[in-house]
Amino acid sequence: MTKANAAEIHVKEYLGTPTDLNADKVKAVATGLTQVLADVFALYIKTKNFHWHMSGRHFRDYHLLLDEQSQQIFAMTDPMAERARKIGGTTLHSVGEISRMTKILDNDALYVTPEDMLAELRDDNQTLVQRLRAVHALCEDANDVATASLIEVWIDEGERRTWFLFESTRPVFGRND
Repeated sequence: MTKANAAEIHVKEYLGTPTDLNADKVKAVATGLTQVLADVFALYIKTKNFHWHMSGRHFRDYHLLLDEQSQQIFAMTDPMAERARKIGGTTLHSVGEISRMTKILDNDALYVTPEDMLAELRDDNQTLVQRLRAVHALCEDANDVATASLIEVWIDEGERRTWFLFESTRPVFGRND
C-alpha cells in the first residue's frame, strides 16, 4: 500500500462524516469549498494589506471601508472550512496549500495608489463571487441545499463589497476629486 493510499483510507475512516449525499458529489463540493477558501484567505490578507497601507485625502473612509470588508471576508473562513468537513470532506492544511490554490493574485508593491487598491479589490471580489457561483452549481447538482444556502449569502456579501468598491472608484462628474 502506498503512502497516498494509506492517507486516503485514514481520511475516510477517521475524518469521514456520515451523509446521505452522493460521495463523489460531496468530494466535488468539498474540493470547491476548499479552493474558494484559499481565495478567501488570500483576499483577506490583500484587503488587510491595502487597509494598512492606505493613504491620501480619502484615507479615513477607505481605511474604514477595507477594515469592514476584511472582517466580513474573514468571517467566512470558519463556516466554509467547517461546512467542507461537515459533509465529509477535508479542507486547507497550510499557507502553502492556500498559495497553490488561490486565484487571487498577490500585490507586494511598496506603494499602490488608493484608486488602484480599490479597483484591484473590486476585481478580486468579482473573481471570488464567480468561484462561489461555480461551487453553488456543484451544490445544486449534489442536492446540498445547506451549503448552497451559505454560498448564497457569501455571494450577496461579495456583490455588495464589489458594489462599494466600484462606487468608490467612479469619477465624480463635474469635479476633480
